[in-house]
Amino acid sequence: MKSIQTPCSAISQVCNVGGDVFLKREDQHKYGSHKGRSIPPMVKKYFKEEGITNYVISSSGNAALAAIHAIQVHNRNNPSKLKLTVFVGLNIDGAKLKMLLGVIEDPNVKLEQVERPKQSAFAIDKEGTAKLLRQSTDDNALAGYFELAQELDKIPNLQAIFIPTSSGTTAQGIGEAFQTEFIEQNPQIHIVQTTACHPIAETFDNDFTEAESVAGAIVDKVAHRKEEVLKSIEGTKGSAWIVNNEEIAQAQELAKNGCHVAMSANSALSIAGLKKAAEHGFKFNGNVVCLVTGM
Repeated sequence: MKSIQTPCSAISQVCNVGGDVFLKREDQHKYGSHKGRSIPPMVKKYFKEEGITNYVISSSGNAALAAIHAIQVHNRNNPSKLKLTVFVGLNIDGAKLKMLLGVIEDPNVKLEQVERPKQSAFAIDKEGTAKLLRQSTDDNALAGYFELAQELDKIPNLQAIFIPTSSGTTAQGIGEAFQTEFIEQNPQIHIVQTTACHPIAETFDNDFTEAESVAGAIVDKVAHRKEEVLKSIEGTKGSAWIVNNEEIAQAQELAKNGCHVAMSANSALSIAGLKKAAEHGFKFNGNVVCLVTGM
């Protein structure tokens, strides 16, 4: 389930990086995004170890897409069928709704629009009728990012990784993986959040103005993983960045014109964060990774 990691000299030049800037194309992962690293192993663990066959998720983006693919792949290859309910809001973006409905091809997977999707998912989980797939608080989600870290570790002289961040699960998982004895390098961990949602990044970055953001996947204002993510950042001498819509648009344009890669606002956060880091004095003589997360 590896994803490609492509160097882009245009970003290196703009951000004054001594080595290459690699785009880690998690948007090309077979499960649709970086969430495909953690949700399928979560489902596999709960099914094999606890015999759970019914799942629920509240998501209108990458997590829902990964969960749908994970359940459908299992059901195509196993006689024991799993069920999944995806709760989305009544005001979900039309393009996202069409995309999610378009990938559902299994009668055991259903999507429901409800007024309060998160609360509906919590209620079913509390009843015990289905297992809630919730990366933001479930530490079983962390193990899936070890494989991603192993892939990144193959990039020589890796000095920093820039990660678009909502709950912090990906950043914590990657950060902890790089601290294990099985991975050789110790790159800086940098997270990137938005002017609309920045409960972790505001610890480091106060150079911003509160505003709505086009990167709509960054939504976790509670940030249960904040302390663990901060440990990874501080332990690697990384940092955290808050970027606005103009900086995101500039990053998208740089990716499109310089790397021939069209990416979502959420994915472009990593490039915007790297650019802001360079503008604030961070210098990288080796290679840098920008995580391209997906929708």
